[in-house]
Amino acid sequence: MIPNKEKFDLVNWEIVSVNPVDKNWRWIDFFCFWAVNIQSIIGFSLIASLYIIYDLNFFIVLSGSIAATLLVYLLSNLIGTLSQKHGIPFPVLLRISIGLNAARYFAMLRGIIGIFFFGVQTFFISKSIVYLIRISFFYIDPNILNKEIFLFFFLALNIIDWFALLITFTFQYYLFTKGHRFNKSLIKFSAIFVYSGLLLFLIIILSEHGQKLFLVINQLIDANNIFQKQNISPFISVTGTMFAFFSILLLNFGDYSRYAKDKNQLNKGNLSLILNLILFSLFSVLLTLGADIILNSNLTQAERFLTNPTDIIGKIDNIYLTIISLFFIIIASLSTNLISNYIPSQNTLLNFLPKNLNLKSSGFLIIFFGLLISIFWLPVLSQIGILSFMDTIGSFFGPLFGLIICDYYLIKKGKVINKDIFSSKIESSYFYSNGWHYKAIYSVIIGFIFASSTIWNVNMQFLQTFSWLIGAFISFVTYYLLASK
Repeated sequence: MIPNKEKFDLVNWEIVSVNPVDKNWRWIDFFCFWAVNIQSIIGFSLIASLYIIYDLNFFIVLSGSIAATLLVYLLSNLIGTLSQKHGIPFPVLLRISIGLNAARYFAMLRGIIGIFFFGVQTFFISKSIVYLIRISFFYIDPNILNKEIFLFFFLALNIIDWFALLITFTFQYYLFTKGHRFNKSLIKFSAIFVYSGLLLFLIIILSEHGQKLFLVINQLIDANNIFQKQNISPFISVTGTMFAFFSILLLNFGDYSRYAKDKNQLNKGNLSLILNLILFSLFSVLLTLGADIILNSNLTQAERFLTNPTDIIGKIDNIYLTIISLFFIIIASLSTNLISNYIPSQNTLLNFLPKNLNLKSSGFLIIFFGLLISIFWLPVLSQIGILSFMDTIGSFFGPLFGLIICDYYLIKKGKVINKDIFSSKIESSYFYSNGWHYKAIYSVIIGFIFASSTIWNVNMQFLQTFSWLIGAFISFVTYYLLASK
């Protein structure tokens, strides 16, 4: 009798169950993980804008932000516990619910988004390096940048831009392909380094303009008229906006929670997201207000209130402070690129071609396609509205999350056959119909239709910040109705 052979290879040692020795992430590691996620230029600008630019009550913004992080905490625990228990990343976890073959393609949607934004973020990281190079050249010779070689542009990039871009990609490839142990150290270093830098800048501002800063803060904090009907809508808006900011990491949170020492450490680490939010909000608001005080005292006029760190740096006429600030921005951006874009993309690629790829080769693919995106970002991609297309692909993330949670907790009652996750034999529990689970696929597509409608239907665009939750809920309910029969 001929034994039933594997139809396709599903084993890759980078995405199999974690060795118990490597399950050593404690709550402080997850504190650093969430810190890195929030310590970005986008995070700084978003938080500072909510508190300062928009006409919103300080406590409404704070309570809405905390409500969003509590929701992220609950959802990250739900999906994080699965990977912590079984030691597998998101793409492998998806095999259980949607089928061994289908998981390769649906997980790659996360990979496409990750590679795209890896390229875009690398482009902006390289710009910080460009500023450092130009500052160095100007310090050596103020006229050197006027030479013809620096005035020639190809695809909207000059020789300095090209050099910085290639250096940034090469440096990231060198760092990010060292493995999960090094990634953990890099995440921890970045979180502590950036918080130390923010604290240092705040101390400098307080030492020189502390009294003025406290006066401005006192005017900003208004405890009156908090519990009024007109504050309900702003509260919901802030909650949705902050949840949307964090939701990108929810689907693939298992890529990191699989290394948690135990469920208790995971829960404590996820709860630290609230502490991170409060800390970073404090730094963002105080530093933004402090920078505005400095600019006004130096008679530097800004056409608007500056909340973007790079804009603030550009206005403050201090070359040493500018250089130090750029280094902090580069470190923060590199680590954010690692956890938000690189690792999710790498795991989806390893899951897509488990037999052919490893850390180095999958990293090379991410670098190659990321470089193409960076090169064409300015002259082409940023001009054609591609972000709406990427948001549409991202509309699958909520439905996939809802499917996984419903399938694991309600349909399969937490029972998983580990050996079948890596078996493509016909009798495998997760082989379904040639590797495709049609009820799950149908549920995800229905959830996607509802989620993406908040992007393309003008009458539903007011719900766009909740598209992830809408898609997750619809997929959850649809799959339960189909699979529980």
